[in-house]
Amino acid sequence: QPELGKPSRTCYSLPGPDFTYGMYFHKRDGGVAEAIGHWDSVKAKPHVRVMPRDFVTMGRMAVGEGCVSAREFALYYKFKDLRCKDEGILRYGCKPPPGMTFGRPSRPSTPFFDIMQHRYKELWMESQRARTVVQHVVKKKKISDVRGNRTTFLRTHPLPAKEESFWHPQRFEKVWTPH
Repeated sequence: QPELGKPSRTCYSLPGPDFTYGMYFHKRDGGVAEAIGHWDSVKAKPHVRVMPRDFVTMGRMAVGEGCVSAREFALYYKFKDLRCKDEGILRYGCKPPPGMTFGRPSRPSTPFFDIMQHRYKELWMESQRARTVVQHVVKKKKISDVRGNRTTFLRTHPLPAKEESFWHPQRFEKVWTPH
């Protein structure tokens, strides 16, 4: 067990002071003189980017030419090989247009006088007052618009009085009625 308050010792011995840690490159390890005298420069190769085919435009043109079957479309696609346009503005070796800037636009400056005069607080307070007024109006409207039921409807619109009919069917003519 390790001694109290001291780290445990390693089980192997370390190399001597003349040992170099890391990898040693035999070919390029010439020191400062080689770094200053011989710069390793890599010439940029022109990057040719192949854009994908524009099937929407080719299909539209094929329909305009009268293609209707899949075979005709395939032959038309072999005949007219249209590619999508490169949307990138800058490529290697191109100059940007004058007046063009890159990056995100900066935020507009904060109006300092509005902060000093508590303008934003006043605007918020006005909006809260307007909101409470609207809530009171809606609440009063809900209270006044009590939904009526059948009883209230019949009280306001009584049924018409039944008129007595003097016509009776033939079979009820002989019924005895006490006078």
